[in-house]
Amino acid sequence: MSGFNFGRAGGTPPVVKNLIIINVAVFVISWLAANTAGINLNALLGMFYVQSPYFQPWQVVTHMFMHGGFMHIFFNMWALWIFGKTLESVWGGKRFLVYFLVTGLGAAVLHQLVQYIEFSNAVEAVKAQYNFDTITAERLRGLASSHPGLYQALRTPTVGASGAVFGILLAFGMLFPNTPLFIIPFPFPIKAKWLVIGYGALELYLGLTMPGSSIAHFAHLGGMLFGFILIKYWNKTSNRFY
Repeated sequence: MSGFNFGRAGGTPPVVKNLIIINVAVFVISWLAANTAGINLNALLGMFYVQSPYFQPWQVVTHMFMHGGFMHIFFNMWALWIFGKTLESVWGGKRFLVYFLVTGLGAAVLHQLVQYIEFSNAVEAVKAQYNFDTITAERLRGLASSHPGLYQALRTPTVGASGAVFGILLAFGMLFPNTPLFIIPFPFPIKAKWLVIGYGALELYLGLTMPGSSIAHFAHLGGMLFGFILIKYWNKTSNRFY
């Protein structure tokens, strides 16, 4: 990678720029819809658990372009811009877009799998509490409001590009492992590889110790996992690492 200047001038490459524009536009439209017409687009385009009555197939894709608030979209777009423009400059727009979508979809797959485990555990707990041998979907929906595990799966959508962003962070750490990065609040630079390992370990710890959290930690890990697999696949089918 000699001669590549991280952060070099030359503007934002087109795919990163368009992804940011789309995400910001959808965020503004969602805000206007909620505050002028009382329409919650996150409930339509966010991703529900596959067994939820609110789940729709398109949500697997559309949830990547929805966000829960200003700080959520700000940090996702900031990371997409900082790391994504470097990757797109190296990979080219087509490969970068494929990577973004694969890691975002991979995040959704792992998140759904974890939700399946948590939902199954919640159902068993409800059956034991009420001494049910079996329980209908209708009764589960009725009990959801008083059981956080059921409510989280059936009535709470997952939104955000975070899975793809974590995949992008993983790719940057693999391609530029020794690049020093300054991360607030640390007053010293951290090599990209250690930042990626640290984030991955933190997400795994939080995912295991805080099940049912409002933050989809395993979706973040899913983006990193599928990004790792895709880069390794490209590495085997190409003469260059990228």
